[in-house]
Amino acid sequence: MTLFTQHYPIGSNAFNTLVQHQVQTALKEDVGTGDLTALLVPANQLARAIVIARETAIICGIDWVNACFKLVDANVNIRWLVAEGDRVQAQQVLCEINGLARSLLTSERCALNFLQTLSATATETRKYVDAIAGSNAKILDTRKTIPNLRLAQKHAVTVGGGHNQRLALYDGILIKENHIAAAGSIGAVMQAAFALNASKSIQIEVESLDELKQALDAGATSILLDNFSNNLLTEAVGINVNYGKQAVLEASGGITLENVREIALTGVDRISIGSLTKNIHAIDLSMRIAVAH
Repeated sequence: MTLFTQHYPIGSNAFNTLVQHQVQTALKEDVGTGDLTALLVPANQLARAIVIARETAIICGIDWVNACFKLVDANVNIRWLVAEGDRVQAQQVLCEINGLARSLLTSERCALNFLQTLSATATETRKYVDAIAGSNAKILDTRKTIPNLRLAQKHAVTVGGGHNQRLALYDGILIKENHIAAAGSIGAVMQAAFALNASKSIQIEVESLDELKQALDAGATSILLDNFSNNLLTEAVGINVNYGKQAVLEASGGITLENVREIALTGVDRISIGSLTKNIHAIDLSMRIAVAH
């Protein structure tokens, strides 16, 4: 179970409320006081639409798409030909939609925006998960997400086979270099973190093997190794073994598809990658409408 599914189990009230809120915000942004162009179509005109993938992808965002259409018109009917997490090919039909033409046209862009964006994150995540197959490492996301789509993208990472870092600042403590500098030392900032007794995960970022040892001496059980070379990652794993595998070790910084497998094979437990949610390329999708006669 990932952090997202712990907080937002699929189908739960919490999950449904999240989807509804994000879609309502997106529709308000796009439709505003009304879709003027849709008024060019007769009010009672029925239509059928299909959504087509134009490239290979891992599909994610079905609940968001359903909400886009249903919040515009509860009578719209959607029949999905794929499931969340399915790999699809170019020219594959994803779903069939039937309803009033105006409703379909008004919902189209909002629905496709969610589907192409979340599928992009799921697709990118799956590439990294596949690249480290057979290793003991896990792929994680970061907080480098699209504003107001944080939780949706966290969901997409899990659909792609990845795992979640903390969901947000409230969901865990991640001590970075500026926190260490402000607190005075690694030992001091770790003591302050433990004293909070917040019942949340505590992770500290280190930038050298010496800082790693300081963190382990201070009782750290989760350590982020920032921009370590592969040789240093291997050494860090060895040091942690000497401490009785005290801490979960996470590599971060400069991770690419080209080097992620080598990083995984150093023995680190986790690899966090900002580009899963930050540098995505939206999946190419299109919706085609035919009016009913």
